[in-house]
Amino acid sequence: MNDLNALLEPGMLVRHPDCPDWGLGQVQSNIGGKVTVNFREQGKVVIDAAQIELIPVFDG
Repeated sequence: MNDLNALLEPGMLVRHPDCPDWGLGQVQSNIGGKVTVNFREQGKVVIDAAQIELIPVFDG
C-alpha cells in the first residue's frame, strides 16, 4: 500500500484518478490494503491500494 492510501480513514472524501465520472467517494474502511469507498455515481467499490492511489478531497 502506498503512503497516501495508508492515511485514508473512514469518513474521508476521495476521488478515483481513473474514473472521475464516479464522483466524490467516502471511505468506508481501510483494512489490509483494501479500501472500501462509497462513490456517489458508482456505489460501493473495493479498491486495491497497491494498484490505485486515491486522491483525497478536502474541500467537499
